[in-house]
Amino acid sequence: MGNRYLLEMINISKEFPGVKALDGVTIRVRPGTVHALMGENGAGKSTLMKCLFGIYRPDEGEILLNGQKVTITNSKDALNHGISMIHQELHPVPFRNVMENIWLGRFPLKGFGPFRFVDEKKMFADTQKLFQDLDMDIKPDTIVGSMSVSQIQMMEIAKAVSYNSKVIVMDEPTSSLTENEVAQLFKTIDELKERGVAIIYISHKMEEILKIADDVTVMRDGKLVGTWPASEMTIDMIISKMVGRDLTQRFPVRSNTPGEVLLRVEGLTSPFAKSFRNVSFELRRGEILGVGGLVGAQRTELVEALFGLRSVASGKIFINDREVKINSPIDAKKHKMALLTEERRVTGIFPVLSVMENTLVANQHQYVTPYKLLHQQKRKEDADRNVKMLRVKTPSLKTLIKDLSGGNQQKVIFARWLLTEPDILILDEPTRGIDIGAKFEIYTIIADLAKQGKSIIMISSELPELMGMSDRIMVMSAGQVSGFVDGASATEEEIMRLATRLLV
Repeated sequence: MGNRYLLEMINISKEFPGVKALDGVTIRVRPGTVHALMGENGAGKSTLMKCLFGIYRPDEGEILLNGQKVTITNSKDALNHGISMIHQELHPVPFRNVMENIWLGRFPLKGFGPFRFVDEKKMFADTQKLFQDLDMDIKPDTIVGSMSVSQIQMMEIAKAVSYNSKVIVMDEPTSSLTENEVAQLFKTIDELKERGVAIIYISHKMEEILKIADDVTVMRDGKLVGTWPASEMTIDMIISKMVGRDLTQRFPVRSNTPGEVLLRVEGLTSPFAKSFRNVSFELRRGEILGVGGLVGAQRTELVEALFGLRSVASGKIFINDREVKINSPIDAKKHKMALLTEERRVTGIFPVLSVMENTLVANQHQYVTPYKLLHQQKRKEDADRNVKMLRVKTPSLKTLIKDLSGGNQQKVIFARWLLTEPDILILDEPTRGIDIGAKFEIYTIIADLAKQGKSIIMISSELPELMGMSDRIMVMSAGQVSGFVDGASATEEEIMRLATRLLV
């Protein structure tokens, strides 16, 4: 009789200096299934998968494939054993084309002896067939640097499939995908399941997990909580197992009272034809204005223009009833504006700098002494106070920010901008890739800021988040404002109807 499990990781432990990242974790994955791996940021999910993929060596435990013990010392070992991984952080070679990225390190060759060359024709044909099989519309000779994040994500999925792997780890695979691409991914996963492939699926999107998973394993603080059939789970059950307590509410009770109009935007239009046009809205003091819309609605482009990162062809911006010109982020900061960007790892953090330096980087001029030196004691005090205020979990201020979980990285960026004492905070997908417990903490920070009278513009692609946190919601469609709805009484259907509305 064959082994019931395709993959078994038994009693895996891994310790880093001062941290027990994994403590005797066991996970068993059946062939032809999607096995969801759930847990808050820092629960140990990524560490466990890195042990499987040979990036880390476990201190204890064993890995079995089809009942046979295997030793995986590096990523090449993992691929040779039929294990591939789509990482949350994408690292393609941007200046090469798609097919070169997919077959990197294993180019098809022609010729003989020392006269062997890359067989470009075969590589093109193989790539084309791979995309046809997966029903993906990507040209093999496209330069990767010219592609969108979602297209690169689909390319990485195709690359994992190209190894003919029996186990594919997908770490947050839909975080950058459009709705159509998510549907395409799920279709691909169904086809892989039919071939007997096992998918280990890491995601913070609860609805997605219940839709696609066969089994759910939950981890907490480096330990296994348990494994259950997905059909027996609900969102509330998964959340309570992840955080170790019942979250009676997903959003904090807010007590902000929007006051007079602080920001007024009239007819803001991009110089580019397919970008935002004729956008007008008001933002009140102490108000949370949600911005909804589908991917491609030009929400990010709009707020980047407000912050001086993009040019504007026409339109006016008023702050406190005075017209202002914002041509750069320096201008925006002078007008007490702050922007948390959409891609935290790409445009938010400085990964090789410490938590302290990341906290202070937008406010350095405040610490220059008359002798043109930095006032180190004041810098340390300010960083320490803000990090403690936002409850950032970090071993010390000297810790590199890249070693923190996503939720804690996001809190450090909040701390950075709060030091500039802004009146207007623009938050672009503030909880993307963050677990449910850390999300609640970020929501609490946002609610507290609004209560203090800060005005907040919050872009979110998660409808429950928009409705749970916004006083009003501005919905965009194809670069235009398609309508406003009240946050408290809004429905998902109403928002989606406005988001898909065709405007002339």
